[in-house]
Amino acid sequence: MAENAQPINAQGQPAQKLTNWVKEPDLAMLKADLEAAKPTQKSQMSKIAVWLDHLNITGDAKIKPRTGRSSVQPKLIRKQAEWRYSSLSEPFLSTDKLFTVSPVSWEDQAAAEQNEMVLNWQFRTKLNSVAFVDEFVRTCVDEGTVAVRVAWDRETKMEKVMAPVYQYLPMQDPDQIQALQQAMQMEEENPNEFLNLPPEIIESVRYSMEVGAPHRAEKIGEQEVEQEKVVRNEPTVEVININNLIVDVTCGSDPNKAMFMAYSDEVTRGYLRSDKRFKNLDAVNWGNSILAEPDHVTKGPQEVNFKDDSRQKVILNEWYGLYDIEGNGQLVPIYCAWIGNTMVRCEENPYPDGKPPYVIIPYLPQKRSIYGEPDGALLIDNQKIVGAVTRGMIDTMARSANGQRGMAKSMLDIPNKRRFDAGQDYEFNPNVHPSNGIVEHKFPEIPGSAMGMVQMMNGEAESLTGVKTFSDGGLNGNALGATATGAKGVLSAASTREMGILRRLAKGMSIIGAKIVAMNQEFMSEEEVIRVTNEKFVTVRREDLKGSFDLKVTIATTDEDNAKAQGLEFMLQTTGQSMDPNERRMVMAEIARLRRMPELAHSFKTYQPQPDPIQQQIQQLEIEKLQKEIALLDAKAAEAAALAQRSGAQARNLDAGTDKTNLDFVEQQTGTAHARRMDELAQQADANQNLAITKGILAQRPDGAHHPDNPTPDAPTRDNLLEAFGYHQLTKSQSQHPSL
Repeated sequence: MAENAQPINAQGQPAQKLTNWVKEPDLAMLKADLEAAKPTQKSQMSKIAVWLDHLNITGDAKIKPRTGRSSVQPKLIRKQAEWRYSSLSEPFLSTDKLFTVSPVSWEDQAAAEQNEMVLNWQFRTKLNSVAFVDEFVRTCVDEGTVAVRVAWDRETKMEKVMAPVYQYLPMQDPDQIQALQQAMQMEEENPNEFLNLPPEIIESVRYSMEVGAPHRAEKIGEQEVEQEKVVRNEPTVEVININNLIVDVTCGSDPNKAMFMAYSDEVTRGYLRSDKRFKNLDAVNWGNSILAEPDHVTKGPQEVNFKDDSRQKVILNEWYGLYDIEGNGQLVPIYCAWIGNTMVRCEENPYPDGKPPYVIIPYLPQKRSIYGEPDGALLIDNQKIVGAVTRGMIDTMARSANGQRGMAKSMLDIPNKRRFDAGQDYEFNPNVHPSNGIVEHKFPEIPGSAMGMVQMMNGEAESLTGVKTFSDGGLNGNALGATATGAKGVLSAASTREMGILRRLAKGMSIIGAKIVAMNQEFMSEEEVIRVTNEKFVTVRREDLKGSFDLKVTIATTDEDNAKAQGLEFMLQTTGQSMDPNERRMVMAEIARLRRMPELAHSFKTYQPQPDPIQQQIQQLEIEKLQKEIALLDAKAAEAAALAQRSGAQARNLDAGTDKTNLDFVEQQTGTAHARRMDELAQQADANQNLAITKGILAQRPDGAHHPDNPTPDAPTRDNLLEAFGYHQLTKSQSQHPSL
């Protein structure tokens, strides 16, 4: 079938169209994109093959054996790589909290904490972090570039369960309607608390919102139903073979600018048939095996394949890129997949970030290239020289007659030769002394120039890579002076080189984490129970994960952590005695974390000292003693205040008596007291006189009655009565008295 021919199914009919787009991509065009990028990709793959040959001493790097000659080849590149593996993988595996998620705005603070918890939990439990990090680091160190595919694995199965059966009754009671409205409001504002309500209330809310009228759900029984159960729903990370990944060559050194990425993968026929997203499978030529794709590098031996139909593998080509599907000039991220010449899947990019699920990290970056170089690219010549010198030394020693003995023919006759061989005394020819006639063969001395060449190559290899392998002639403190400062300078230089590589790996790991965070917000189950510690579990809802975040990977080298730990230890030695116990425990926890002891660090953080009961009782008694002493002091103060107040009152009374005496004396001297007395007597006389007059008037009336409100017309007034009794004259005469 020609590549640009329209695919047909097994019945000879044209294969169905996969989308309703205005412009569905043409398979021939997609393949043309791959062919344009293959030369650059193949050039890089040929370099990687050379680097791997020298790493493993295979292919052209393997010495062809010759008769009587050594074919040994020291693995200088492998030795450097072995020292590099653990130093690069340990920073990722030495902590349970690899990822730190920070919110872009304050509204996303709570979601950032949830995402950080979920991401670190997935990395610890759902992913085989040790195997992944080891393969991640080793691939990058060996090949110079590592490519990781981040995907989502969801597996479900149908099972029969007992489900409740409800009947729905309209609500008439205003109280019930109000309660239903409150439950609906709770579902919007606090979904976590809403899910803790009884199932009948939750079902009432669901049905009422569905029909648009308030109803009450009442359970009337149970029935067996078939329900989908999630077996696995988690992210996956896989280090893929970069030989099978083709990237747009126009992107330069930034994979994010690539217009497409294509990857060929091995899948089984059973998987393709079980996944309903694949179409046109009846048009696929299943006769083509994985050997029909010469550019694909298989995961195992090519000649191994299963015989049964469901497990037989085929090559599925996946294409992620940008394409104008509506013909309006706007590029949309899409995903296409084909087998042979048949397109089996075409849709918009299913991943939330709209990008290809591949992350590419270089080891030593190259200009204007997404690929990197390994240390082996710098050490090929050094390894060849070390191998040549080593083989020469081995050949020199191997071709010697070590342990053999040579004897001059004329030194012994036959009987004495037998005695010599039997270890008995013998006679020798005086013309040939045994010291001259017997030669003891041994290994020749290796020239110092050969050893110096090997040491020089080892030192140059370490200086090129920054890896200190502690080999003879390599980098050491003496190179910079036989002092502690010299050794520290060598280690600091190596750590700096190593940290540069670690930062690139950490950046790639942060991109992987960001993709998982985006997928969690879309594909994770509605609820996940996260184990934070051995005792603490937290329930996380998918809706709580949405937001915008910045993600960072926390890494540190062993040397850097040791330096920090030593600084904190010195702080404890100098100021530990004067520190608060809680502060001291914080410092000790940080030291334990830096020393790669997370359990001890957690123990330090959560430790709460148990008080001594006797000491507690002593403290309680001391408090009671102080309280009683304070009460006694308060009582004494109150008593003193009362005495002072009483003394003040007595003093005021004394002052008042003195003033009264003084006033009485003054009034006696001035006659004021006498005048006041005379006024009192006059007033008393007037009152008596008025009383007598009143009695006289009443006595003159026939009935003796009198009412002040109804006087008789002939009743005299008070003034007339006073005139009649001469009151005014008396008053006038009294007013002429000198004292008045």
